[in-house]
Amino acid sequence: MEFKHKSVLLFETVDSLNIKPDGIYVDGTIGGAGHSSEIAKRLKGGRLIGFDRDPDAVQIASERLKDYNATVIHSNFDEMDSKLKELGITGVDGILLDLGVSSHQLDTASRGFSFHKDAPLDMRMSQEGISASDVVNGYSREELVRIFRDYGEEKFAFKIAVSIENQRKIKPIETTLELAEIIANSVPAAYRRAGHPARKCFQAIRIEVNGELDSLFSTLDKAFNLLNKDGVLSIITFHSLEDRMVKMKFKEYCTGCTCPPDIPICVCGKKPRGVLGQRKPIVASEEELKENQRSRSAKLRTIIKL
Repeated sequence: MEFKHKSVLLFETVDSLNIKPDGIYVDGTIGGAGHSSEIAKRLKGGRLIGFDRDPDAVQIASERLKDYNATVIHSNFDEMDSKLKELGITGVDGILLDLGVSSHQLDTASRGFSFHKDAPLDMRMSQEGISASDVVNGYSREELVRIFRDYGEEKFAFKIAVSIENQRKIKPIETTLELAEIIANSVPAAYRRAGHPARKCFQAIRIEVNGELDSLFSTLDKAFNLLNKDGVLSIITFHSLEDRMVKMKFKEYCTGCTCPPDIPICVCGKKPRGVLGQRKPIVASEEELKENQRSRSAKLRTIIKL
């Protein structure tokens, strides 16, 4: 199986983890093992544990990491605490989450992630569970409006949902290009010229199908709690909803006393649990943007546990 994926912010991300040669590191979204391979190269006596919900990624990553002290687990990253416990691991020195869709998933037409290639509506990272077709053909108009608005930040959410509802009364919507055309015909021409009009809705459907925001929310505390002292959590986000969630959680971990300002002495006893690795998120360089357009929306945030 061919699995192509160009890792975003590769060296910036691995450098942010401050790799200890004998440390234990987790890649919660191992994909094609791009980041993981670079982490593994820097280990001497240490260990790498990778997770991915996509069976294709697990197969490829296992092959690419076979010469290293690495374990690849077929599981979503929101189960990392229980899976690590099964391995006898209660603390780690670094965790990476690369939340983007892999190039393999986007470029494999049959997976149904891309609005540029004709394929059955799927979008399941795990290749099981509800599909994009279930969402598009089974959700009510109100539910479609909600996910397009909340997950895609799509200002024409209502018009698009109405068009989908009208079309599926005639026949089910079966393919990605069919859906993309319906979306394009639902928005003004000027909006179409500003970029592909299906992008936001496809993002929203993918998030819904894979439960991405719920999974991330439930993982952040688990991941931070797993870190040893001076351990690092590095997260690459690709859209504002993820980034906002990560930013606010990191701010929470870095916040100390929460007593009212008019109290002269702290009585809450709360101390910061972490410190930011960098004040602002790291973004792709001009050179990387030229080589990989998919890095244009990537943001890397890092926190170090105190």
